[in-house]
Amino acid sequence: MAKTNWNVDVSHSAIEFSVKHMMIAKVKGSFHDFQAQIEADPNDLTTASISVQIELASVDTRNKDRDAHLRSADFFNVESHPKLEFKATKIVKNGDGEYVVTGDVTLHGVTRPETFNVTYEGAGKDPWGNQKVGFSATGSLKRSDYGLTYNAALETGGVLIGDEVKISIEIEAATA
Repeated sequence: MAKTNWNVDVSHSAIEFSVKHMMIAKVKGSFHDFQAQIEADPNDLTTASISVQIELASVDTRNKDRDAHLRSADFFNVESHPKLEFKATKIVKNGDGEYVVTGDVTLHGVTRPETFNVTYEGAGKDPWGNQKVGFSATGSLKRSDYGLTYNAALETGGVLIGDEVKISIEIEAATA
């Protein structure tokens, strides 16, 4: 395939995360409102242009009170910092359909490089003749690197909220 513009099909895509709670369990959540701009040859992502914008107010952990707290100044502060943004800066092939994608993540007013492992899942035509591609990505970031330091000490030792946030992304896109 040639380098093509791809539109993300949000109804068949997901951006999810997990973080340790009380050092004994994981809380999972997702973001429902996001956009991405992808210009790529799916068979060779090394020349791709990839950017993603996540509306942080769309956070969903299946708990209304927790979601409201995450939107507050204690965490995302969506009034001042409504989006998380990612822009790829380097893409290295790491095997058949496997890539290491490094890019700038901007969150809470801080921009830092982060790296994600990306898998090209394949391509095909849907029943209506539209060309589709699929990608999966995993990575992690530290909340403290972005000034997201809200926490509470536990009387048994440790903290209420882990610093590492694991990220999982599933993208289905169609030619623009």
